Amino acid sequence: MRKAVKILAILCGVAFLFAQTPPTQKKKATSKSAPKNTASSQKKSSSKKTPTKPTPSWRSAQRTPTPERYRDIQQALATKGYLQTGSPSGVWDNSSVEALKKFQQDQNLEPSGKIDSLSLIALGLGPRRDTQAAPQP
Repeated sequence: MRKAVKILAILCGVAFLFAQTPPTQKKKATSKSAPKNTASSQKKSSSKKTPTKPTPSWRSAQRTPTPERYRDIQQALATKGYLQTGSPSGVWDNSSVEALKKFQQDQNLEPSGKIDSLSLIALGLGPRRDTQAAPQP
C-alpha cells in the first residue's frame, strides 16, 4: 500500500511539472533566399498579439525624488565643492547633473549624472525610507 501511495505521489508530481512547463516553440527553418511577401504571410504577421507590459510593482518602480530630496542632494554636492550655485533650489537642472557627473567620476562610479544608490551613499545621504520613528520605551 505504501509503494502505491509513493508511486501515485511521484506521478502526480511529474504531471504537475508537465502542466507548469510552457510548451517549447519549434524554430522555423531559415532559408537563404529572400523572404516572400505574400498575403498569407502578411495575415500571419498582423494576427500576432502585441506583448503587454507588466505592471510595475512597488519593488521595481522607482519613485521620483521630492524637491526636498533634490535640495539635500544639491546641498551635499555644494558642500563637497561640486555644485557652484548659491543655494540648493530643489530643481534638478543641468548644473546639478554636471555636478553629479563630476562627483561620480571622482568617486570611480559610472559618471551617468543619474541619482543612484551608490552615489547617494558616497554623498553620505544613503537611501531614504518612509518609516515612522520608533516609539521610546
